[in-house]
Amino acid sequence: MSLSLIILAAGNSKRFRSKIGKPYQKIGGKSLIEINVIKARKFDQIKKIVLVYNKRDISRVKSIKLKNVQLLTGGKNRQQSTFKALRYLTKSKGITKVLIHDVARPNFSEKLLRSILKNIKTSKAVVPVVNIQDALKQKIDSSKEEYIIGKNRDHFFLTQTPQAFNLKEIYHLHKNNLGKYKDDDISLYMDLNKVKFIEGEKNNFKITDWADFENLKNIYKSKQSVGIGFDVHRLVPKRKLFLAGLKIKSKLGTLGHSDGDPVLHSVTDAIFGACKMGDIGEMFSDKNKKFKNIRSTILLQQVIDMIKLKGFIVNNIDINIITQTPKIKNIKDKMINNISKLCEISKNQINIKGKTTEKLGLIGKEKAIACETICSVIKYD
Repeated sequence: MSLSLIILAAGNSKRFRSKIGKPYQKIGGKSLIEINVIKARKFDQIKKIVLVYNKRDISRVKSIKLKNVQLLTGGKNRQQSTFKALRYLTKSKGITKVLIHDVARPNFSEKLLRSILKNIKTSKAVVPVVNIQDALKQKIDSSKEEYIIGKNRDHFFLTQTPQAFNLKEIYHLHKNNLGKYKDDDISLYMDLNKVKFIEGEKNNFKITDWADFENLKNIYKSKQSVGIGFDVHRLVPKRKLFLAGLKIKSKLGTLGHSDGDPVLHSVTDAIFGACKMGDIGEMFSDKNKKFKNIRSTILLQQVIDMIKLKGFIVNNIDINIITQTPKIKNIKDKMINNISKLCEISKNQINIKGKTTEKLGLIGKEKAIACETICSVIKYD
């Protein structure tokens, strides 16, 4: 089974009432688009991701720098946007199933998506639903304030996305029913007995207004964790000096099994601590010859890939570099820029401070350099 995911982000966010549309609002430095993509990439079955965006947001889309995501401009409404994506996918080889998802529902769990993927193997369509628990009433005439009281809520339910379909079938339903579309893709099915309804999730709510977005931020705040990293290396002749992945001009370099970069080692350990994944020594042992003289940039990139698979993303990094020389203020901006690229976060999520020991001890005598880091991560699941 080969699937594609369509992420619909072409709306105008009128009810959200913000100059920045919902798809580009950020939590932990990642937009709602990126959060959805990060979650989807945890599943090997999803071979292609298509993002349908509003053409007025082209500059915002490009600023995200999404990798291996097909970008399509949307239509005048949800059905037109979906149909454009489906038509594109029918021309792609090997895609037989499709997930259609609203960007404004970034809080679906890995468990829910796994259930959808399992059920679509034997079903034509799979839709998560949640029951209505509040009292339900229906307005008949707004001018007279007339209502049907005590309407049986057991006869109603709410549908969510992602929704999964046979690609050819949902494409032809769209093509043959233009203008008959209601509120989501399942509305095109005349016989709902063909649809597999599964249990949805209360936390998979749709971001409609600012209050919804604040609620989502509070959920992710509860998923934050913090880690501490520390590293120290001797300064010796005939060794290179690497700090934050940058080669620094110096008569002395750091002594270590790898390239001896105390900044990236400290950052790496802080990330491991925040994610509760042990430490750098366990993961990259100095007893292992393959790590001899390896660049710490390579190790950190591997760590970022590892934590993404577990649903983590770096939220904030605060670094103290303790050294008598070199002067950190002269290279701080370059270090921040390099770490932001390595950790796939923005520069304003990183802070670096240069400290000395007032010429006390080994560091003060320019015989060692140390670094300590505090890092927070968010789990997007």
